[in-house]
Amino acid sequence: MDLNDKNAADDLNGGVLVEEQPVPGIYDEEGQLRTEFAAQTVQAIESSDSAALLDLVLPLHSSELADLLEAISPAERLKLVELAGDDFDLNALTEVDEAIRMDIMDSLPNSRIAEAIQDLDSDDAVYILEDMEEEDQKEVLDSLPFDDQIMLRRSLQYPEESAGRRMQNEFIAVPPFWTVGQTIDYMRDDDDLPERFHEVFVVSPTYELMGYIQLDKLLRARRNIIVDQLMEPSLHPIEATMDQEEAAYIFQQYDLISAAVVDNGSRLVGVMTIDDIVDVIHQEADEDIKRLAGVGNEELSDSVVEITKSRFLWLLVNLVSAIMASAVIGIFDATIEKMVALAILMPIVASMGGNAGTQTMTVAVRALATRDMDSYNTKRIIRREVLVGLLNGLAFALLIGIASALWFGNRDLGLIIGLAMIFNMVCAALAGIIIPILLDHFDIDPAVASSVFVTTVTDVVGFFAFLGMAAWWFAI
Repeated sequence: MDLNDKNAADDLNGGVLVEEQPVPGIYDEEGQLRTEFAAQTVQAIESSDSAALLDLVLPLHSSELADLLEAISPAERLKLVELAGDDFDLNALTEVDEAIRMDIMDSLPNSRIAEAIQDLDSDDAVYILEDMEEEDQKEVLDSLPFDDQIMLRRSLQYPEESAGRRMQNEFIAVPPFWTVGQTIDYMRDDDDLPERFHEVFVVSPTYELMGYIQLDKLLRARRNIIVDQLMEPSLHPIEATMDQEEAAYIFQQYDLISAAVVDNGSRLVGVMTIDDIVDVIHQEADEDIKRLAGVGNEELSDSVVEITKSRFLWLLVNLVSAIMASAVIGIFDATIEKMVALAILMPIVASMGGNAGTQTMTVAVRALATRDMDSYNTKRIIRREVLVGLLNGLAFALLIGIASALWFGNRDLGLIIGLAMIFNMVCAALAGIIIPILLDHFDIDPAVASSVFVTTVTDVVGFFAFLGMAAWWFAI
């Protein structure tokens, strides 16, 4: 059985390709899974009513089935898979959290996995196989037809999160001397071709990529025209070892729908399509957001112990930065003893600086990730952020200065906190953009480390500026 044939594929109805439509009514107005539908499913599971369960889940798209799997309990999840039997759509496992996927995979015999994998596209098959234990993975691969084994083993040899892992091994390639008629007849007659494709690749006898022909251009050409005359050069082939984020950037930069994937000898080995890239963009954005908050690659389905371990290290680093800020406060303990109002007001300066720094850092990290920030506009963006920090500093200095003067009846105190606010907001803006740029320059992921450094700078600078100026002012 070919890797292209999917359980959730389109149906051929009277010669017309009919897209599978989502089952109506399983989501509410807010896009959440309806509790009534989930309850019906759970009831079928608890009563072991396989027929009723299949009536509910068989019409579901793989992404809808994934939402259902995430909504029910682990025990109900495994019972659903058991009751569904061979009708369970393994493609749904590419849409769920890793912990849920591994839990379900562990409950399935390897023979069942091997059978189901043959119904998946090669990229989805690789996604399922790559997280399996080496022994189980080998057993599954050994159970597949020889051609499928070779195809999947080659993809699994590429680095994780590379284009080679994301690519589909199914593509259409023809020699340059074929005619349009030969190419069309080949696409009609060969049963091993992909279900969906956007272009036909042209390759040499040694499978080196020569170019491609857009499908619409091919269908409009006369049958006797040679492929070589229609071929366009592939300007943006993707190397199989290229990082998936780099591949996503190429798709975005050149508005690609699909792109050829080549090995280090420029031989065509696969194709990446826009649906793969959407998954990559979602995954990378999810990772960046979590890293900015000091959270690891945790999933909603992870256990308490796993999440605690994931977050402990970054909380420990934050503890070190907090100790540094406390050490600065300790330097001015005598000044604080003389004026208790300083202890009440100093968290405001540090907090405002921290928030301003986080705003700038978020913009900078995202601009670096999307490559919108480069050597041509970096200086301009730095100047802009400093001016924004200065203007915000002036505005909030006026507000907090007047409020402090009225609160404690001390104009000098209002002036001091106002000046400290301006200084810290400017420093926060500088730290928020300079730190990510420096980390990126030294090939350190700015999304991972920027937050800790920026927080440390704004806390230390904020306390030092406010308490230092207060100590100097009142000592005069």
